[in-house]
Amino acid sequence: MVRAFLIAVLLCLAAPLGAQTLGASARALPDASSLEGGRRGTELRLSLSQAVPFRVFTLDDPMRVVVDFRTVDFSALPEGFNAAQLVESVAMGGASSPGWSRMVLTLNAAQSLDVAAMETDEETGQAIVTISLSPTDPEAFAEAAGPPPGLDAVLLPVVSHAPPAADETFTVMLDPGHGGVDPGALREGLTEADLILSFARELREVMRRTGRIEVAMTRDADVFVPLPTRVTLARAAGADLFISIHADAITVGRAQGATVYTLSDEATDAATAALAEQHDRADLLQGVDLTGSDDEVVGVLLDLARIETAPRSQAFADILVQAIDRAGIDLHAQPRSEGGFSVLKAADFPAVLLEIGFLSEGGDLENIQDPAWRARMQAAITGAVLAWSEADAAAGALRRQ
Repeated sequence: MVRAFLIAVLLCLAAPLGAQTLGASARALPDASSLEGGRRGTELRLSLSQAVPFRVFTLDDPMRVVVDFRTVDFSALPEGFNAAQLVESVAMGGASSPGWSRMVLTLNAAQSLDVAAMETDEETGQAIVTISLSPTDPEAFAEAAGPPPGLDAVLLPVVSHAPPAADETFTVMLDPGHGGVDPGALREGLTEADLILSFARELREVMRRTGRIEVAMTRDADVFVPLPTRVTLARAAGADLFISIHADAITVGRAQGATVYTLSDEATDAATAALAEQHDRADLLQGVDLTGSDDEVVGVLLDLARIETAPRSQAFADILVQAIDRAGIDLHAQPRSEGGFSVLKAADFPAVLLEIGFLSEGGDLENIQDPAWRARMQAAITGAVLAWSEADAAAGALRRQ
């Protein structure tokens, strides 16, 4: 009853006159923020640049306090933010609902939620969120734990707070398939192009909230972008990784689950020839001007570049399949595959094509329309990108040696 009351009050807080609207995003202000306490309890004080709606609840196994905000940028909080004896770790990332940010306190001892309040400065509009916890027994904690009614308990993989160094940020190009005169698969009045664009926009926000990923998109509207142009846009953005996203349909049989494609060996030679014919020579490799080079030289340079990028694409594809599987999302019977997709034929950055599901009869349309399912998939993709980037950076250091 207390939890329900807190949720109802917190989501209906009104901003003072002159403050920004509750719908805008806020920034965590480090100077007045703290997480402290000893064996007698814990207090979280989070200073925000403005008031935003928030909700608080607890989850068991492991014991956690979950605080959702709409929306907060946590990146300014220092590495030593957690000074509470009964809080094992603090993680920050996305919530199960698009447009919400999440802070998760993992507890090393059962604590009850006593106070959850927000105070707002009427002059500046800045807000202080206070959450107080006190020791309780594990049975009482477990009995009170659980998300509020109507809120999915799905927890996205959160990113443990550690401000990234300048050279840790990298760029992902998201490529929502189809668009404009090419609607892609059709089912029940819905188009693959529209569904995938919405999915990609949500994924972009999840990735950006990590503070470690810059995201560009080949299209951000219902427009037609030629396949070679999509690769060119990725190259112009300095993409470190290219992810093309689809949800196709099949005309024969039934198919369900996610599939990750990399460029097939059989398509590699043809890809080299196609690139030499279809692209401007100066656009084929980042930082290498091939203008004036003959086809044989172009082919050799592209093949050499692929010797490095092909294994990196395959490594990311494997990590992505594992992340989707760990998130409890259905995979296709053959989740790792290869094909001669045009958008995978760039030689100078790793690239994969992800079918998040199939819109054909008996496919995954209901999942793709479900916000909770999309949140799990988006979190899995983001987690895979972060895991791969760290492994790839370590491998890159060895390659340079």
